[in-house]
Amino acid sequence: MNKAEASPQIYARIGGLAYLVIIVAGAMGEMFIRNKLVVSGDASTTIHNIAASPLLWRIGIAGDLVMHVCDLILAMIYYFLFKRVSKNLALLGLLFGLIQTAVLVANKMTLLVPLFLLENADYLKAFSPQQLQALAYLPIKAHGYGFGIGLIFFGFECLVEGYLIFKSGFLPKTLGILILVSGLCYLTNSFALLLFPALADALFPAILLPPFIGELTMSLWLLIKGVDLTRWNTSEAA
Repeated sequence: MNKAEASPQIYARIGGLAYLVIIVAGAMGEMFIRNKLVVSGDASTTIHNIAASPLLWRIGIAGDLVMHVCDLILAMIYYFLFKRVSKNLALLGLLFGLIQTAVLVANKMTLLVPLFLLENADYLKAFSPQQLQALAYLPIKAHGYGFGIGLIFFGFECLVEGYLIFKSGFLPKTLGILILVSGLCYLTNSFALLLFPALADALFPAILLPPFIGELTMSLWLLIKGVDLTRWNTSEAA
């Protein structure tokens, strides 16, 4: 084992920082940018807001992509930390994370469509302003569902990682329980969105409060405390 592998705290701190960037970038893009510009069910006002602040809209997309880069960093660090608990489960968690990230990155393309439809290109003159507004609003609505689909894979990743944290011994069992609960909340929210949209509206945003608490706690623990080195070394010997 080389020196870098013998220093799990380095990985833990990098993972905690990456997780914190994910939380902050995700909150900025969804809560403070898109929620500010998108008016649910009102295509005209939404497109007017985007047309008035195209740079802000683009910043939201760029921030999401930074978040997804950090998703990959965190997934790799999780695999390094938890493969000693169960290599197969750690790999399964990594695969769920990769699929989640791939789905969400591809989903960002839908947010670029409104910007294309707001251009003064000649080929867009075939549509009336009202038609352009409707066409621009539909991909925004589709993005919400694409986000929910991506979070299904993240929910399953949380179930796997929560179990690995709980069994690890070098991280508190409470963190494992919090991440397990987070996974259940994400799965409930996403499947409700797909199957029972009215129920999803009723559950939101309360259903995402436990994941916020769990993930923020996990990120800060990794960043500040890291792993219990005594138990880490014990697990290595075992």
